Amino acid sequence: MLVAITCAMVLASSHEVKASRFPIPPSVVLTIEDQHELGKVVHGTPEGDQFITQYVNAMIGLSLGGSTHVNSGPHDNLVTRSMNNFGTLPGPATLALRGTGTAIDLGTQGYDYLFAHYGGPGGGTVEVWSVGNLSGVINIPQIGFGHGLSGWALFSGDGVGVPDGGATVMLLGTALGALGIVQRFLKR
Repeated sequence: MLVAITCAMVLASSHEVKASRFPIPPSVVLTIEDQHELGKVVHGTPEGDQFITQYVNAMIGLSLGGSTHVNSGPHDNLVTRSMNNFGTLPGPATLALRGTGTAIDLGTQGYDYLFAHYGGPGGGTVEVWSVGNLSGVINIPQIGFGHGLSGWALFSGDGVGVPDGGATVMLLGTALGALGIVQRFLKR
């Protein structure tokens, strides 16, 4: 009975709820070698799904400022980790989405890494950013390392989903509590 009265009061007062206008936050602009940079790959050739995933996973495994070579056929690619400390990096990276253009909508999907290839002689250069703490629309440079953007790819870490917000858990707990109270009254 108490739960029914509380629900009725909440629903009765809902007509007083008003939406406030808040400006849409500006999109995030990532730049080459900024605080989100995870690292880079020189020459970044070839660009197939298997190879770009290999580059990102090699980068995740490096210590700050470390480097390694990833060989793909006759191509020797130097993978270098930035000095930016992101704590424990989720991995292994799994390719989630590829695209072109400089505006990328991360939505709320929980992507962890953004790979961007800038074409050029000998294969070009790749910039990889850690984007696990970002959401919404982000922008990346059209020109990087003196060359135009060829395309980008988003990666997710270990495949573990991001937990839902606390409001859902609170509502579930309230509903289960209400069911417990109703059950107790029905047993009397």
